[in-house]
Amino acid sequence: MDFQLKTLTVAQAAAEKSDVLIVLVGSAPITSKDPLSVLAASARKAGDLPDKAGKLLGFYRPEDVVAGRVVLAAIGDGKPASVRTGVVAAINSAKAQSPKRVTLAFAQPADATAVATAVTAAADASYVYTTTKSKGEPRSIRQLTVGVADAGAVVAAFDEARATVRGIELAKEWGNRPANHATPTLLGEAAKELAKLPNIKCEVLGPKEVEKLGMGSFAAVAQGSAEPLRFIVLRYHGAPKSQAPVVLVGKGITFDTGGVSLKPAAEMDEMKFDMCGAASVLGTFRALGDIQPAVNVVGLIPSCENMNDGRAVKPGDVVTSMSGQTIEVLNTDAEGRLILCDALTYAKRFEPAAVIDIATLTGACVIALGGVRSGLFASDDTLAAALEAAGEASQDRCWRMPLDDDYAEGLKSNFADVANIAGRAGGAITAAKFLQRFTSDFAWAHLDIAGTAWKSGAAKGSTGRPVGLLVSYLMARAGSADTSGKAKSGKKAKAAVAPAGKTRTEK
Repeated sequence: MDFQLKTLTVAQAAAEKSDVLIVLVGSAPITSKDPLSVLAASARKAGDLPDKAGKLLGFYRPEDVVAGRVVLAAIGDGKPASVRTGVVAAINSAKAQSPKRVTLAFAQPADATAVATAVTAAADASYVYTTTKSKGEPRSIRQLTVGVADAGAVVAAFDEARATVRGIELAKEWGNRPANHATPTLLGEAAKELAKLPNIKCEVLGPKEVEKLGMGSFAAVAQGSAEPLRFIVLRYHGAPKSQAPVVLVGKGITFDTGGVSLKPAAEMDEMKFDMCGAASVLGTFRALGDIQPAVNVVGLIPSCENMNDGRAVKPGDVVTSMSGQTIEVLNTDAEGRLILCDALTYAKRFEPAAVIDIATLTGACVIALGGVRSGLFASDDTLAAALEAAGEASQDRCWRMPLDDDYAEGLKSNFADVANIAGRAGGAITAAKFLQRFTSDFAWAHLDIAGTAWKSGAAKGSTGRPVGLLVSYLMARAGSADTSGKAKSGKKAKAAVAPAGKTRTEK
C-alpha cells in the first residue's frame, strides 16, 4: 500500500480525490466551521456519533465532498488504543466497497503517536494474504493519504510507522505461508534478501557448521526431519562498532508435529505459525533497513522442523547443548527451548547490551494472557521496563511474568543437568526458567508470543506481532544513545515535507 502524508484540514480533505474519506472524530471540541466539521459536531451533539471509539456514521455522496463516501469514525479520548479501534472499524467498513484510494483526516489536532497508530492500524485492517492462492485478490486499498494540520510535525513518526508496517507485513507473510512454502532453507533465502538493504549483512549456517559449533540441542530437534536445519545470523550496523548490539533471537520451527510426543490432529495445521518468532526478527530487520536508526542489532534464527522418522529424538534422550549443559528431553514437543538455548549461548560472542528472544513457546502462556498481551520474562528490570513501555507506545503490549527460582525446581533431572519440561503448573514460567540457565552473561528478556502471534477461526492468520514492540524498543534505544540530540535517519526521513496540496509519498 502506498502511504502519503499531507498537510490537510478537514475542509481540504473534502477536496481530495479519493473513494472514501474517513474523518476521525475525538471527544474534544471541534472548532473548525467547514461543512464536514460542523456535520461531525452536530452528529456528536445529537448522539448519532457517540464518543465511544469505533462508532461510525456513514454518508453517501455528501455535497461539497469529492469522495463518494464519507465515514465519520469516533476515536474517543484520542489515545493510541482508541485511535486504533476507530481506524480499524472505519477501514473494515470501507473495505466492503473495495475502494482503491482512501483519505484519512483528523477532525481535531493529532500528535505524532496518533498518526503512527492510524497508519499501522489501517495497514493491519486492510492486509490480505495471497501468496499461495491461484487467484488471490490483494487488498483493494492501494493508496492511503493521511491528512494532518501540520505534516512537518509528524513526519518522523509517519516514516517510522510506514517502515514498521513493511516489517509487520513481512512477518505476516512468512507466518502465513504453509510449511512447504516456508522451509528453513526458504527462511534463510528470505534473510539473505534483507542483506540487500543498507547496513544489513546476513550469514546462513547449515548442519555441518551447527555441528562444528557444538549445538547438540538444536541439532537433536532437527534430526527427525528431511528438511535440513538453518542457523541464520543477521547484522544491522547503524552505530559505531564500539556500541554493544541488541541481539534478537527468534524461534524458527517451520512446522511442529510435536515429534514423538505427537500433537493432537485438531488444529495441527496452525503449527506452521511456530516460526512467528523468527518471522518477527525478519520483520524487525526489514523495518531497520528503512529507518536506519543509530543502533546495532544482531538477529539469530535457529530454524528447523520438528518431525518424526527413525532418527527423531525420543523422550528420555539426553543431548548436550552448546553451553556444555546436558538436557534430558522428557517431551519432544517442548522443542522450542531446545533450539533457543543454543542460540542464546551463541549470542554471548557478540558481547551484547541486551538479548531478547521471541518465541511461540507455550500453550500455558495462552491460558495465562490470552491473545491480548505477550508474556514478558526478564532478568533485568531496566530492560523489562523498556520493553513494557515500547509495547504500550506501539499498541503491541506485553505483561511481565515472574522468574522466581522456586519455579525451576521441576526442571531437575536424575540423568542430566536439566530436564526440558517441568509439570503442568506454571508452564510458561518453567519454560522461561529453562532458557534463563543459558543467559547468565547478559541482560535477557523472553517474549512468549504463543497467544499473540496468530489468530484462529474465521480470522486465522499471522498478526505480525511483536514487530511493532521490537521496532519501538530499538528506536527508543537509538534515541537515548544519541548524545547529539539528532537521530540518525535514512534517506526517506531526509525528504522535505510537502505543504498543503502537496504530497509526501513513497511507492
